[in-house]
Amino acid sequence: MTPPEAPVSNAGTMPPAVSSRPDAIQPVIMRKRADFLAAARARRCGTAGVMVQARRRDDGSDLVRVGFTCSKKVGNAVARNRAKRRLREAARAVLPDAALPGWDYVLIGRAEATAARPFERLKGDLDHALRKLHGQTPG
Repeated sequence: MTPPEAPVSNAGTMPPAVSSRPDAIQPVIMRKRADFLAAARARRCGTAGVMVQARRRDDGSDLVRVGFTCSKKVGNAVARNRAKRRLREAARAVLPDAALPGWDYVLIGRAEATAARPFERLKGDLDHALRKLHGQTPG
């Protein structure tokens, strides 16, 4: 017996998110180590639930790219995957409205905070970090 064919999907892209803006940009997932390293050398902002690194690419593309990572400080593989799942959902909710075209973002989970923080506060942390990185809020 042969398995049914899997439906064709948009590999490397996030599913559509609900956005208040009709022209909202949908992020694309970053997977290459070089992209993560470039973001690590750029701007960063930490909040209670997440650390965000952001860089303007200057490659002429309007794509918004996002990557997710959690170190072993977050916990075992189960804890890291849970934290990354929560970061992905927060990014789906916040990035279409708050991200700027042509930027890369790396969301880093925090030990004992990302997985335990209430989801609305995690989204608020991400939104605050993005606004601060883009100079839209003081301090």
